[in-house]
Amino acid sequence: MRLRLDISYDGTAFRGWARQPGLRTVQGTIEEALARIVGSRAALVVAGRTDAGVHASGQVAHVDLDDAQAARVTAVRRGDHGDPVERLAHRLRGILGAYADVDVSRTTPAPEGFDARFSAVWRRYEYRLADDASGYDVFERNRTTQVRGEHDLAAMNDAASRLIGLHDFAAYCKPREEATTIRTLLEYTWTRDDAGTLVAHLRADAFCHSMVRALVGACSAVGVGKLAPADVETLREAGERTSAFKVLAARGLTLAEVGYPADDLLATRADQTRARRESPGVI
Repeated sequence: MRLRLDISYDGTAFRGWARQPGLRTVQGTIEEALARIVGSRAALVVAGRTDAGVHASGQVAHVDLDDAQAARVTAVRRGDHGDPVERLAHRLRGILGAYADVDVSRTTPAPEGFDARFSAVWRRYEYRLADDASGYDVFERNRTTQVRGEHDLAAMNDAASRLIGLHDFAAYCKPREEATTIRTLLEYTWTRDDAGTLVAHLRADAFCHSMVRALVGACSAVGVGKLAPADVETLREAGERTSAFKVLAARGLTLAEVGYPADDLLATRADQTRARRESPGVI
């Protein structure tokens, strides 16, 4: 039995998504709660591994349960109402506790061919940035990065628009051995919310390591006049990491949504993505 889990978390107190011995991680926390229900550990496969301090409001994972584990999930207990698979989310929330910093909002049977990681066609992130125009909000400190100066929103959108498309983003990624830095950035815009906080919206087929935080750092540098909008293209074409801008802090970053194709295309998409990732030099 394969299940889909929809997950959100405040990443402040987590050392990232991936399970690590002796460290508190999102994956480890959910897997430990799930094991208490299904009787043994079941490993989660996630759409996007987030780094330490990064949040998520639309994370997606799947888990494969063996027959014994599935029987424990589907067993009807006294007083239960509704589908037992859908109630699994409620049971997990009970174990995670009141006011938990991670939540499994929904558990559903995964459609045929669904793979949380390989079936995804895009990921959407948001980044929150406070400046002198918006001021500092103590209640938003865990999910907003503070940068001194007042940002020029029009200049930032000019710069962001120059980065959209299929490009080698090596200048905006932390390199990993034998991993490609070629990505398709589908959307990148900046707005100010009602409180004046700058919010970046980025969507791509996939993001390489630290790419979003580098992209927002470059546009922040444009916003305060340290770079010109055209400079972000020049830096991208140079293809090398640079000290021309700061990679901004993880605290402002949230994985907002993961996009998937229609159910009848899930398996095909997963096969295509898996084949690319298994090719030399591709991740």
